[in-house]
Amino acid sequence: MSVHVKICGITDAETANIAAKAGARWLGFVFFEASPRDITMQDAMKLRPQLPSSVERVGVFVDAPFSRIEAAVDALDLDYVQLHGLEYPSEAQRIRDELGVSVIKAYGIREENDLGYTEDFDKVTDLSLFDAKPPRGAKLPGGNAISFPWQIMQTRPIEKPWLLAGGLTSENLQEAVKSSGALAVDVSSGVESAPGVKSHEKIQEFLRTAKALT
Repeated sequence: MSVHVKICGITDAETANIAAKAGARWLGFVFFEASPRDITMQDAMKLRPQLPSSVERVGVFVDAPFSRIEAAVDALDLDYVQLHGLEYPSEAQRIRDELGVSVIKAYGIREENDLGYTEDFDKVTDLSLFDAKPPRGAKLPGGNAISFPWQIMQTRPIEKPWLLAGGLTSENLQEAVKSSGALAVDVSSGVESAPGVKSHEKIQEFLRTAKALT
């Protein structure tokens, strides 16, 4: 079975449709103004009718108020909400209960002990995402093009389905999957020609590489 892929930081319909055609399972849309991949609510509403229906849509948020998440779910007809900040489990529970979407919780990883913080969220989320902890002084919690020691993921059992993120490219994907045991991955900066500028060629190459993995 090939590795499932989330292409994150989508901002236009052409890229969304190319990613879907190439085999992406999820498309990620970032609602975070500090990110070069940020999409405004107005642009999201314009984009919605142009998106492929065959791929699940994920909205990415960082400590966003519930009202903003609700608006984004409506704007893009989201399937998932990804929480990438310092949110509480109760917030994840409310999102699932009131908005009827699945929830992904992202965790910053640098060492094995960082895997021990998922328990409180596991009961109220559907997927986990393990990303590299941002370097000190970084403005973004993810999309920093850095990775963590992938073998950490093999040091303890993880019951919740999960995605691997952080510094992934088509060149290191095979090693990352082999070292971590990941069955699903998330890529953003690794398929860009510049911060926030997706490369269609890199997206297609990444997805070809993922399809070849078993």
